[in-house]
Amino acid sequence: MNIDTDAWFAVLAAARAHDRPDGPALERAAETGRLRIPALRSRAVPVTLPAPEGATGYAGVALLRLHDTEENAGNAFLDTLTVHPARRGRGAGRALWEKVRTRLAAEGRTSVSTLVERGGAGERFAVARGAECALPMVAYVQDVRTASTPATGVPLPAGYRFAAWSGVVPDAHAAAHARAHDAMEDAPSGDLDEQHDPWDAERIRAAARVVLDRGGVLLTVAVLAEADGAVAGYTELVLPTPDSVQALQYDTVVVPAHRGRGLGRAVKLRMLEYLRAQRPGVREIETTVADENTPMRAVNAALGYRAERNLGYYQVRL
Repeated sequence: MNIDTDAWFAVLAAARAHDRPDGPALERAAETGRLRIPALRSRAVPVTLPAPEGATGYAGVALLRLHDTEENAGNAFLDTLTVHPARRGRGAGRALWEKVRTRLAAEGRTSVSTLVERGGAGERFAVARGAECALPMVAYVQDVRTASTPATGVPLPAGYRFAAWSGVVPDAHAAAHARAHDAMEDAPSGDLDEQHDPWDAERIRAAARVVLDRGGVLLTVAVLAEADGAVAGYTELVLPTPDSVQALQYDTVVVPAHRGRGLGRAVKLRMLEYLRAQRPGVREIETTVADENTPMRAVNAALGYRAERNLGYYQVRL
């Protein structure tokens, strides 16, 4: 399918400016990369709704991600379904959804999930399509410029040390990093149908390449157990472009055997130091945390994150 990337971005940029006027502006390079390079272990299906009455451009756009692993062959994720603000209230969203639903049926998918803001128009639209909130979330933001870190360096319990890298994981840590990723299996998932997809070293590398191929930056800080080199915990930040002023928190994980020792707080503090050194232009970090993830919410509160938006993963069973 040939996509007019200018028209595609015009819809998303107009919607962002209308819906989140106080938030960071959408970055064209990042959106182009997301459209061009699919997420790992999935196929990206762009769906467009032409502007009516002979007008140029799109009235709305959607990006559907079809999982292609055995564990999630029946599931899909709706990355975006966005109608241009000037075209809202005229049935464009319903028409776009019907095109998405037709594709889902053709692919034999039994459920689709999406992330929307609770209490907003997106939630009302999703509920009207039969969606239910499967996992309540909150988006938190930390101001990198004012957040404090220990003047003498971030302390760690005896027997641990930090490692940090940009981009693809070094070979020396790849296998251990994959095992730590698998610790996410016990992360809150609510009522989502999507199943845990096991990690190995090659998947770790491939996931990093997706970020880099899209034109982004991936920063990782890990806590290593000195006894055996295991990754006891880690945190990842992604900058959609090298010039982004907002970094996105991907995973923050502490492996079960190493919990209760303050490693989650320590690894995020060390990331603050690393981020400031590597990317001094970044002003804030945004992260999402499930309502039921009490330990991580406590860590974020202690580090000065502020709750900004109530979100939720909504799911439609088809």
